[in-house]
Amino acid sequence: MAHETHDQGLAARYATAVFELAQEERAIETLERDFAALKALVDETPDLARLVRAPVFSREQQAKGMNAVLHRMEAAPLTRRFVLMLTSKRRLFALTDIIRAFGNLVAKQRGEVDASVASARKLHDNEVEELKRVLKAKLGRDPRLEMKVEPSLLGGLVVKVGSRMIDTSLRTKLNGIRAAMRGQ
Repeated sequence: MAHETHDQGLAARYATAVFELAQEERAIETLERDFAALKALVDETPDLARLVRAPVFSREQQAKGMNAVLHRMEAAPLTRRFVLMLTSKRRLFALTDIIRAFGNLVAKQRGEVDASVASARKLHDNEVEELKRVLKAKLGRDPRLEMKVEPSLLGGLVVKVGSRMIDTSLRTKLNGIRAAMRGQ
């Protein structure tokens, strides 16, 4: 557990540093876009996930592999410098945690709040918009939704903001969305 906290602290420090640099270079959106693409690639490509996380690769192997990935995705100069610096410092294993921490900093700056949404099926665009509207009315801030489908929910919808589940006053409003989901 102590190791996990150490890694999160490490990720937070690197995320803060690259966030401040991105602010100076007016490159927050660019870095955010590159990080999202990079995270998706790591999540979807087992070989890349292994290169990023496994300590068996040398610094040179990681640098060569990441350089190729960054080149192929046409990453911005700041993204390249940052990822290759992580590689040279043997901190590439923290990349996805850093990306998550960076996203939190961006959300905080924009006055957004993260919410995870699990639904029995993929929500339609109009349902997602309605959900965002209801959450914004309740929370007073724009929600950034992380959506996932869990068929085991049997037509339900679970919304979590931070570490808390949504309270009953919002649950009542969400029942309208649930009812619409069941009706289709």
